[in-house]
Amino acid sequence: MVQNTNIITRAQKYLKASGIDVLVFDKVQADPPESIVHEATEIAKDFKANSIIGLGGGSSLDVAKLVAVLALEQEKLEDIYGVGNVQGGRLPLTLIPTTAGTGSEVTQVSIVTTGATTKMGVVSPVLLPDIAIMDPELTYDLPAHITAATGIDAIVHAIEAYTSANPNNNPISRNLAIAALQKMIPVIERAVSCGSDDNDSSSISKEAARSDMMLGSMWAGQAFANSPVAAVHALAYPIGGHYKVSHGLSNTLILPHVLRFNAEKFPELYAELAALAFPATQSQPQSHSESAMQFIEELVQLSKMCGLEQSLRDVNIEHGALPLLASEAMKQQRLLVNNPRILNEKDILGIYQAAW
Repeated sequence: MVQNTNIITRAQKYLKASGIDVLVFDKVQADPPESIVHEATEIAKDFKANSIIGLGGGSSLDVAKLVAVLALEQEKLEDIYGVGNVQGGRLPLTLIPTTAGTGSEVTQVSIVTTGATTKMGVVSPVLLPDIAIMDPELTYDLPAHITAATGIDAIVHAIEAYTSANPNNNPISRNLAIAALQKMIPVIERAVSCGSDDNDSSSISKEAARSDMMLGSMWAGQAFANSPVAAVHALAYPIGGHYKVSHGLSNTLILPHVLRFNAEKFPELYAELAALAFPATQSQPQSHSESAMQFIEELVQLSKMCGLEQSLRDVNIEHGALPLLASEAMKQQRLLVNNPRILNEKDILGIYQAAW
């Protein structure tokens, strides 16, 4: 997508004007496989790169993070999967997102597709960049569907960070998550509808909507960088791996069904978020369960208003594939342990069936 704009050309122009030699690697794809990371690393080594700039969506930023580490030839990719396994340093790293959704520019996580479909993560503070440049103008020309999917992805980051069972869940991460939701929810529909055109009937300008989405996405990234995401992401990964559905849309399709499962045991978590994220819906006294269900329904309506698909069948996933997806999701224990409610494979299959 970035290749179809003048963003790369402009960046090259500014860098070359400062006397900096630049080599562009533009082969990154969604859910990047290990082969892309290896290829980019070899090119960086041959170029004798002394600094890495990641420019693009979350996949581009994730690859840039890993290249900055691997180009020093101190580590091998297969040795650094998991949490805290990066032992060496990295090249200087600048990250510039062109979507408002992943939060990758402020997280210590990089996700890679291993084998045909499985995703694994490298998690280390070494992956945090030296500089993150947030320019909402870079998102103005994003198609509506990508704006919507990445925006809902950022909302999921905030929700899962707020409700995470991880011991790192803390008042700072929760407040960042709340701020992110309150910043993004009122403007996401406007951001989706405006694209590169103005909508004079709205009281929110295109610039304000895009700016608020980018800021909210960053806050959500900072929230889940401390209080990690959980079952929504764990169940979304196999969808992307097997069916090449974008990460943001995969999260959207799974979100309400995971939240309904969690809310059966922990309705108070989502009742708290309902009052903070959708205060207009909380004018009448309600039980925690009622507030939680209303919160989930508001999220469903939000994704519909943004024009996103609503079921797994809408993205051509066969019902017969659901047991395989459930089996694959069980491998995401790094994320599942953060879910407020413990899931087994039968629970996960039930969630996929509800989403189908």
